[in-house]
Amino acid sequence: MILLKTQRDLEAMRPACQVARTVLDEVTGWIAPGMTTREIDLYAAERMKAHGARSAFLGYRKYPCYCCISVNEEVVHGLAGERRVQFGDIVSLDVGIFYNGFVGDNARTIAVGGCDVLAQRLMDVTECSLYEGIAQAVPGNRVVDISRAIQRHVESNGFSVVREFVGHGVGRSVHEDPQVPNYVDGKTSPKLRPGMTLAIEPMVNAGSSAVEILKDGWTVVAKDGKPSAHFEHTVLITEAEPEILTCPEKMPLRLKAQ
Repeated sequence: MILLKTQRDLEAMRPACQVARTVLDEVTGWIAPGMTTREIDLYAAERMKAHGARSAFLGYRKYPCYCCISVNEEVVHGLAGERRVQFGDIVSLDVGIFYNGFVGDNARTIAVGGCDVLAQRLMDVTECSLYEGIAQAVPGNRVVDISRAIQRHVESNGFSVVREFVGHGVGRSVHEDPQVPNYVDGKTSPKLRPGMTLAIEPMVNAGSSAVEILKDGWTVVAKDGKPSAHFEHTVLITEAEPEILTCPEKMPLRLKAQ
């Protein structure tokens, strides 16, 4: 069942999404070569606490970390540990928090100090595909219009959309209906209605779309070992243009990279 948010809900959810964005900004701005992923996770926990929030991921289906930290070929759900990020790595950080009774969920991939041309292009195309999808998040369209826009942009640039993991509704829970695939799956697609809040999150591989889960039971990696990128915003369907709840400065809906 798709839960439409009331104005009262949104008065609480907007600050939650802004806190999620702030924590993501703080942590991605702090990451530097030589840090362990555990140090990054603990810093994220510290920033959440400082803002009066708590992790929406810790303990969810027994997930053991405060945020998801995925490095290079890791797609999503990477676990914090003793791995040290190195100059030239790309790191995907997915931050979800509870605040005011609602979830704010967002993700971003960054380069640690710098990266090669392929990795930079992968990040640019993935982020751009997110905004292509968001531009379709208007009443009267269907979820598949978001999916199609993301897939078209990714594949026209020679990259692959991960199919096993998708975006989703979000609100009082981390995962709500509907699912938001990043590709056209041929299934019946719900119509977009004002009050829907969606976590739109393309996960894009430089090579094949095939993925596997490591023995830790969580970390998803590209099977071919090539890098992967992940960008996400929480988006509100309004009566007109979409509102990016995890982008409080209201970034214009335009292509950020070609």
